[in-house]
Amino acid sequence: MSELEYQEGRTELDALGQVALINRLTDDFAPVNESTVKGVGDDCAVVGQGKTKTLVTTNTLAEGIHFDMMYTPLKHLGYKAVAVSLSNIAAMNGTPRQITVSVAVSNRYSVEALEELYAGIRLCCQRYDVDLVGGDMNSSRSGMVLTVTAIGEVDEEKIAYRSGAKLHDLICVSGDLGSAYSGLLILEREKVTYQANPNFQPDLDSYDYVLERFLKPEPRMDVVHKLAKSGVVPTSMIDVSKGLASELLHICKASDCGCEVYEERLPIDYQTTRVCSEMSQNMLPVSNALNGGGDYELLFTVNQKDYDKVKDMEGIHIIGHITEQGSPVVMVTPQNSTITLTAQGFRD
Repeated sequence: MSELEYQEGRTELDALGQVALINRLTDDFAPVNESTVKGVGDDCAVVGQGKTKTLVTTNTLAEGIHFDMMYTPLKHLGYKAVAVSLSNIAAMNGTPRQITVSVAVSNRYSVEALEELYAGIRLCCQRYDVDLVGGDMNSSRSGMVLTVTAIGEVDEEKIAYRSGAKLHDLICVSGDLGSAYSGLLILEREKVTYQANPNFQPDLDSYDYVLERFLKPEPRMDVVHKLAKSGVVPTSMIDVSKGLASELLHICKASDCGCEVYEERLPIDYQTTRVCSEMSQNMLPVSNALNGGGDYELLFTVNQKDYDKVKDMEGIHIIGHITEQGSPVVMVTPQNSTITLTAQGFRD
Protein backbone atom coordinates (compact mmCIF):
# COMPACT_ATOMS: atom_id res chain seq x y z
CA MET A 1 0.00 0.00 0.00
CA SER A 2 1.44 3.38 -1.00
CA GLU A 3 1.70 6.49 1.18
CA LEU A 4 -1.06 8.14 -0.88
CA GLU A 5 -3.48 5.43 0.22
CA TYR A 6 -2.90 6.44 3.85
CA GLN A 7 -3.80 10.10 3.38
CA GLU A 8 -7.43 9.82 4.47
CA GLY A 9 -7.74 9.86 8.26
CA ARG A 10 -3.97 10.00 8.71
CA THR A 11 -2.34 10.77 12.05
CA GLU A 12 0.54 13.23 11.92
CA LEU A 13 3.78 12.04 13.51
CA ASP A 14 4.02 15.04 15.83
CA ALA A 15 0.58 14.22 17.23
CA LEU A 16 2.17 11.38 19.20
CA GLY A 17 5.76 12.29 19.98
CA GLN A 18 8.73 9.93 19.98
CA VAL A 19 7.93 7.51 22.81
CA ALA A 20 4.21 7.20 22.05
CA LEU A 21 5.03 6.56 18.39
CA ILE A 22 7.55 3.84 19.26
CA ASN A 23 5.03 2.22 21.62
CA ARG A 24 2.31 2.28 18.97
CA LEU A 25 4.56 0.71 16.34
CA THR A 26 6.06 -1.98 18.60
CA ASP A 27 3.20 -3.00 20.91
CA ASP A 28 2.47 -6.11 18.85
CA PHE A 29 6.08 -7.35 18.89
CA ALA A 30 5.97 -10.01 21.59
CA PRO A 31 9.33 -11.74 22.33
CA VAL A 32 9.54 -15.31 21.03
CA ASN A 33 13.09 -16.11 22.19
CA GLU A 34 13.91 -17.11 25.77
CA SER A 35 17.11 -15.09 25.52
CA THR A 36 15.15 -11.83 25.18
CA VAL A 37 15.02 -10.57 28.76
CA LYS A 38 13.92 -6.98 28.08
CA GLY A 39 12.78 -5.58 24.76
CA VAL A 40 11.52 -2.14 23.80
CA GLY A 41 10.91 0.37 26.58
CA ASP A 42 14.15 1.00 28.44
CA ASP A 43 17.54 2.60 27.72
CA CYS A 44 18.79 -0.74 26.36
CA ALA A 45 17.48 -4.11 25.33
CA VAL A 46 18.66 -6.92 27.61
CA VAL A 47 19.44 -10.31 26.09
CA GLY A 48 21.25 -13.49 27.07
CA GLN A 49 20.76 -16.66 29.11
CA GLY A 50 23.66 -16.64 31.54
CA LYS A 51 24.27 -14.63 34.70
CA THR A 52 25.96 -11.90 32.69
CA LYS A 53 23.48 -10.21 30.38
CA THR A 54 24.17 -8.38 27.13
CA LEU A 55 22.94 -4.81 26.67
CA VAL A 56 22.12 -3.45 23.21
CA THR A 57 21.16 0.10 22.27
CA THR A 58 20.98 2.15 19.05
CA ASN A 59 21.04 5.94 18.59
CA THR A 60 20.78 8.03 15.43
CA LEU A 61 22.00 11.60 14.93
CA ALA A 62 20.70 13.39 11.83
CA GLU A 63 22.11 16.58 10.35
CA GLY A 64 19.72 19.49 10.69
CA ILE A 65 17.90 17.76 13.55
CA HIS A 66 20.53 16.77 16.11
CA PHE A 67 23.51 18.76 14.86
CA ASP A 68 24.32 21.79 12.71
CA MET A 69 27.52 21.61 10.68
CA MET A 70 27.90 25.38 10.86
CA TYR A 71 29.19 25.05 14.41
CA THR A 72 29.80 21.33 14.96
CA PRO A 73 33.41 20.13 14.46
CA LEU A 74 33.42 16.72 12.79
CA LYS A 75 35.75 15.26 15.41
CA HIS A 76 33.40 16.38 18.17
CA LEU A 77 30.45 14.92 16.25
CA GLY A 78 32.10 11.52 15.98
CA TYR A 79 32.90 11.54 19.69
CA LYS A 80 29.37 12.60 20.62
CA ALA A 81 27.72 9.97 18.43
CA VAL A 82 29.53 7.26 20.37
CA ALA A 83 29.15 8.95 23.76
CA VAL A 84 25.34 9.18 23.62
CA SER A 85 25.06 5.45 22.92
CA LEU A 86 27.51 4.56 25.69
CA SER A 87 25.39 6.72 28.00
CA ASN A 88 22.49 4.31 27.49
CA ILE A 89 24.71 1.42 28.59
CA ALA A 90 25.66 3.42 31.70
CA ALA A 91 21.96 4.06 32.38
CA MET A 92 21.43 0.31 32.74
CA ASN A 93 24.35 0.13 35.23
CA GLY A 94 26.39 -1.73 32.62
CA THR A 95 29.81 -1.59 30.98
CA PRO A 96 30.15 -0.88 27.23
CA ARG A 97 32.28 -3.28 25.20
CA GLN A 98 31.67 -2.82 21.45
CA ILE A 99 30.04 -0.47 18.95
CA THR A 100 29.04 -0.53 15.31
CA VAL A 101 28.79 2.68 13.29
CA SER A 102 26.67 3.31 10.20
CA VAL A 103 27.08 6.54 8.24
CA ALA A 104 25.05 7.98 5.36
CA VAL A 105 26.66 11.00 3.68
CA SER A 106 26.19 13.20 0.63
CA ASN A 107 28.95 13.97 -1.84
CA ARG A 108 29.59 17.36 -0.26
CA TYR A 109 31.64 15.50 2.34
CA SER A 110 35.20 14.51 1.44
CA VAL A 111 37.27 11.50 2.47
CA GLU A 112 39.27 13.81 4.72
CA ALA A 113 36.06 14.98 6.42
CA LEU A 114 35.08 11.40 7.18
CA GLU A 115 38.56 10.71 8.51
CA GLU A 116 38.07 13.59 10.95
CA LEU A 117 34.68 12.15 11.96
CA TYR A 118 36.22 8.75 12.63
CA ALA A 119 39.07 10.33 14.59
CA GLY A 120 36.43 11.46 17.08
CA ILE A 121 34.83 8.02 17.07
CA ARG A 122 38.23 6.45 17.75
CA LEU A 123 38.97 8.90 20.58
CA CYS A 124 35.77 8.03 22.43
CA CYS A 125 36.36 4.30 21.90
CA GLN A 126 39.87 4.63 23.33
CA ARG A 127 38.71 6.64 26.33
CA TYR A 128 36.08 4.08 27.33
CA ASP A 129 37.88 0.87 26.22
CA VAL A 130 35.32 0.12 23.54
CA ASP A 131 35.95 -1.76 20.28
CA LEU A 132 34.58 -0.67 16.89
CA VAL A 133 33.52 -4.02 15.40
CA GLY A 134 31.49 -3.12 12.31
CA GLY A 135 29.00 -0.85 10.64
CA ASP A 136 27.94 0.40 7.24
CA MET A 137 28.58 3.28 4.84
CA ASN A 138 25.90 4.62 2.52
CA SER A 139 25.12 7.62 0.35
CA SER A 140 22.60 10.29 1.25
CA ARG A 141 20.83 12.81 -0.96
CA SER A 142 21.49 15.52 1.59
CA GLY A 143 23.44 15.88 4.80
CA MET A 144 24.77 13.23 7.14
CA VAL A 145 23.10 10.60 9.30
CA LEU A 146 25.06 8.72 11.98
CA THR A 147 23.77 5.57 13.68
CA VAL A 148 25.71 3.96 16.53
CA THR A 149 24.79 0.63 18.10
CA ALA A 150 26.48 -0.01 21.44
CA ILE A 151 26.84 -3.42 23.07
CA GLY A 152 27.62 -3.85 26.75
CA GLU A 153 27.31 -6.27 29.63
CA VAL A 154 25.99 -6.30 33.17
CA ASP A 155 25.45 -8.79 35.97
CA GLU A 156 21.75 -9.67 35.99
CA GLU A 157 21.51 -8.78 39.71
CA LYS A 158 22.82 -5.26 39.03
CA ILE A 159 20.65 -4.24 36.06
CA ALA A 160 18.97 -0.88 36.68
CA TYR A 161 15.67 -0.69 34.81
CA ARG A 162 13.44 2.38 34.70
CA SER A 163 10.73 0.36 36.44
CA GLY A 164 12.36 -0.40 39.79
CA ALA A 165 11.72 2.76 41.83
CA LYS A 166 9.92 2.12 45.13
CA LEU A 167 8.07 4.29 47.65
CA HIS A 168 10.45 6.54 49.67
CA ASP A 169 13.46 5.81 47.43
CA LEU A 170 15.83 8.75 47.17
CA ILE A 171 16.15 10.48 43.78
CA CYS A 172 19.71 11.29 42.75
CA VAL A 173 21.32 12.94 39.75
CA SER A 174 24.95 13.27 38.71
CA GLY A 175 26.80 16.39 37.59
CA ASP A 176 24.79 19.48 36.74
CA LEU A 177 21.74 20.15 34.59
CA GLY A 178 20.91 22.62 31.83
CA SER A 179 24.48 23.34 30.75
CA ALA A 180 24.29 21.50 27.42
CA TYR A 181 21.21 23.43 26.37
CA SER A 182 22.92 26.64 27.46
CA GLY A 183 25.80 25.77 25.14
CA LEU A 184 23.36 25.26 22.28
CA LEU A 185 21.78 28.65 22.98
CA ILE A 186 25.18 30.34 22.71
CA LEU A 187 26.00 28.59 19.44
CA GLU A 188 22.64 29.47 17.93
CA ARG A 189 23.04 33.10 18.98
CA GLU A 190 26.46 33.32 17.36
CA LYS A 191 25.14 31.60 14.22
CA VAL A 192 22.40 34.21 13.79
CA THR A 193 24.91 37.02 14.29
CA TYR A 194 27.29 35.50 11.75
CA GLN A 195 24.54 35.05 9.17
CA ALA A 196 23.69 38.72 9.51
CA ASN A 197 27.35 39.75 9.30
CA PRO A 198 29.81 37.20 7.78
CA ASN A 199 32.72 39.35 8.99
CA PHE A 200 31.67 38.76 12.59
CA GLN A 201 34.24 36.92 14.75
CA PRO A 202 32.60 35.16 17.70
CA ASP A 203 34.26 35.33 21.11
CA LEU A 204 33.45 32.06 22.87
CA ASP A 205 36.33 31.85 25.34
CA SER A 206 34.19 32.47 28.41
CA TYR A 207 31.70 29.74 27.48
CA ASP A 208 34.09 26.78 27.31
CA TYR A 209 32.23 24.63 29.82
CA VAL A 210 28.71 24.88 28.39
CA LEU A 211 29.97 24.55 24.82
CA GLU A 212 31.85 21.36 25.63
CA ARG A 213 28.81 20.00 27.44
CA PHE A 214 26.77 20.36 24.26
CA LEU A 215 29.36 19.48 21.62
CA LYS A 216 31.23 16.74 23.48
CA PRO A 217 29.16 15.13 26.25
CA GLU A 218 30.60 12.31 28.33
CA PRO A 219 28.83 9.08 29.32
CA ARG A 220 28.92 8.93 33.11
CA MET A 221 30.74 5.64 33.44
CA ASP A 222 32.58 7.16 36.40
CA VAL A 223 29.28 7.27 38.28
CA VAL A 224 28.61 3.61 37.50
CA HIS A 225 32.06 2.76 38.88
CA LYS A 226 31.55 4.87 42.03
CA LEU A 227 28.23 3.18 42.77
CA ALA A 228 29.72 -0.27 42.24
CA LYS A 229 32.70 0.51 44.48
CA SER A 230 30.31 1.65 47.23
CA GLY A 231 28.10 -1.42 46.87
CA VAL A 232 25.09 0.63 45.72
CA VAL A 233 22.75 -0.85 43.10
CA PRO A 234 20.26 1.79 41.87
CA THR A 235 16.64 0.70 42.08
CA SER A 236 15.99 2.54 38.79
CA MET A 237 18.05 4.62 36.39
CA ILE A 238 17.87 6.61 33.15
CA ASP A 239 20.17 9.07 31.40
CA VAL A 240 19.14 12.72 31.11
CA SER A 241 18.96 13.15 27.35
CA LYS A 242 15.70 15.10 27.08
CA GLY A 243 15.67 17.13 30.29
CA LEU A 244 15.12 16.25 33.94
CA ALA A 245 11.32 16.59 33.81
CA SER A 246 10.96 14.15 30.92
CA GLU A 247 13.22 11.57 32.54
CA LEU A 248 11.45 11.80 35.91
CA LEU A 249 8.18 11.17 34.10
CA HIS A 250 9.68 8.11 32.38
CA ILE A 251 10.82 6.59 35.68
CA CYS A 252 7.55 7.34 37.46
CA LYS A 253 5.44 5.95 34.62
CA ALA A 254 7.53 2.78 34.36
CA SER A 255 7.60 2.36 38.16
CA ASP A 256 3.93 3.31 38.67
CA CYS A 257 4.69 5.99 41.24
CA GLY A 258 4.97 9.75 41.75
CA CYS A 259 7.83 11.88 43.00
CA GLU A 260 8.83 15.15 44.61
CA VAL A 261 12.03 16.96 43.69
CA TYR A 262 13.21 20.20 45.30
CA GLU A 263 14.07 23.18 43.15
CA GLU A 264 16.80 24.40 45.50
CA ARG A 265 18.55 21.03 45.25
CA LEU A 266 18.81 20.94 41.46
CA PRO A 267 22.51 21.20 40.50
CA ILE A 268 23.00 24.13 38.10
CA ASP A 269 26.40 25.46 37.03
CA TYR A 270 27.09 29.19 37.27
CA GLN A 271 27.72 29.39 33.50
CA THR A 272 24.20 28.11 32.87
CA THR A 273 22.85 30.84 35.14
CA ARG A 274 24.93 33.46 33.33
CA VAL A 275 23.78 32.32 29.88
CA CYS A 276 20.15 32.49 30.96
CA SER A 277 20.58 36.05 32.26
CA GLU A 278 22.26 37.08 29.00
CA MET A 279 19.57 35.56 26.80
CA SER A 280 16.47 36.92 28.51
CA GLN A 281 15.31 38.36 31.80
CA ASN A 282 12.54 35.78 31.72
CA MET A 283 14.77 32.74 31.09
CA LEU A 284 15.21 30.81 34.31
CA PRO A 285 18.12 28.40 34.86
CA VAL A 286 15.74 25.88 36.40
CA SER A 287 13.82 25.76 33.10
CA ASN A 288 17.02 24.80 31.29
CA ALA A 289 17.61 22.09 33.87
CA LEU A 290 14.10 20.69 33.61
CA ASN A 291 13.55 20.93 29.87
CA GLY A 292 16.82 21.62 28.06
CA GLY A 293 18.15 18.11 27.54
CA GLY A 294 21.45 16.90 26.14
CA ASP A 295 23.27 16.70 29.49
CA TYR A 296 23.59 12.89 29.52
CA GLU A 297 23.85 12.83 33.28
CA LEU A 298 22.47 9.85 35.20
CA LEU A 299 19.18 10.15 37.07
CA PHE A 300 18.66 7.27 39.48
CA THR A 301 16.89 6.15 42.63
CA VAL A 302 18.36 4.33 45.61
CA ASN A 303 16.91 2.70 48.69
CA GLN A 304 16.99 4.90 51.80
CA LYS A 305 19.37 2.43 53.44
CA ASP A 306 22.02 3.63 50.98
CA TYR A 307 21.71 7.27 52.04
CA ASP A 308 25.00 7.31 53.95
CA LYS A 309 26.79 5.84 50.93
CA VAL A 310 25.57 8.41 48.41
CA LYS A 311 25.17 11.59 50.45
CA ASP A 312 28.86 12.49 50.32
CA MET A 313 29.62 10.90 46.94
CA GLU A 314 31.38 13.51 44.81
CA GLY A 315 29.27 14.78 41.93
CA ILE A 316 26.08 13.06 43.15
CA HIS A 317 23.12 15.14 44.33
CA ILE A 318 20.06 13.91 46.23
CA ILE A 319 17.22 16.00 44.79
CA GLY A 320 14.04 14.38 46.04
CA HIS A 321 12.16 11.16 46.77
CA ILE A 322 9.62 8.75 45.29
CA THR A 323 5.99 9.08 46.37
CA GLU A 324 3.12 6.62 46.31
CA GLN A 325 1.25 5.21 43.34
CA GLY A 326 -1.14 7.74 41.81
CA SER A 327 0.83 10.73 43.10
CA PRO A 328 1.88 13.46 40.64
CA VAL A 329 5.39 14.26 39.48
CA VAL A 330 6.11 17.62 41.11
CA MET A 331 8.84 20.10 41.95
CA VAL A 332 8.71 21.84 45.32
CA THR A 333 9.79 25.49 45.21
CA PRO A 334 11.72 27.29 47.96
CA GLN A 335 8.37 28.88 48.92
CA ASN A 336 7.02 25.33 49.51
CA SER A 337 4.56 25.44 46.62
CA THR A 338 4.40 22.58 44.13
CA ILE A 339 4.65 22.67 40.34
CA THR A 340 3.45 19.68 38.33
CA LEU A 341 6.16 18.74 35.85
CA THR A 342 5.52 18.11 32.16
CA ALA A 343 7.89 17.06 29.38
CA GLN A 344 8.39 20.34 27.51
CA GLY A 345 11.94 19.94 26.20
CA PHE A 346 11.16 17.03 23.87
CA ARG A 347 7.60 15.86 23.33
CA ASP A 348 7.19 12.26 24.36
